Amino acid sequence: MAEKKPAKKEAPAPAAPVGPSRVRVQYETEVVPYLMKKFNYSSVMQCPKLEKIVINTGLGDIKDNQKAMQTVEKELMLITGQKPIYRKATKSVANFKLREGMNIGLKVTLRGRRMYDFYDKLVSIALPRVRDFRGVSDKAFDGRGNYALGLKEQLIFPEITYDQVENIRGMDVVIVTTAKTDEEARELLKALGMPFKK
Repeated sequence: MAEKKPAKKEAPAPAAPVGPSRVRVQYETEVVPYLMKKFNYSSVMQCPKLEKIVINTGLGDIKDNQKAMQTVEKELMLITGQKPIYRKATKSVANFKLREGMNIGLKVTLRGRRMYDFYDKLVSIALPRVRDFRGVSDKAFDGRGNYALGLKEQLIFPEITYDQVENIRGMDVVIVTTAKTDEEARELLKALGMPFKK
């Protein structure tokens, strides 16, 4: 009688990082005292903070190609550490061969630990890898303390392998803060390491 082979063990899932995020610690120890002094806040609760980060990418040219859509979904999942959700068309547009209910984009909303980790990676690893990088614009605020940033390619993230990329795709990163004004949001992001143009 043939011996049964032992079942293959699945590789364990990567362990979640232990302890608070580096950016969270920096915010609490350095940024809060700096903002309290600069804006003369009377309470720590008045200090603006990061609320969430939303990453969007459009599927435009591949909205009919299921395999390509799954590839983009997988790349976004690698970059953010969270499964993206599909955004659907709200109305039909004949010129764009678009029908209501079609998947036209992917969106990820990061909060808490994942938000801080993504921000850290974006500022300290991804942005410096942009070709001819001279800093990001400090004029992309919306008047309510939120900052929008456009990235031209996903290759700037270390998780993406150049050889496995089918198409270069851009994405929008929206950093939502609790700041009441653009000036407060700018100071918050600058203190957290956002490389604004001089």
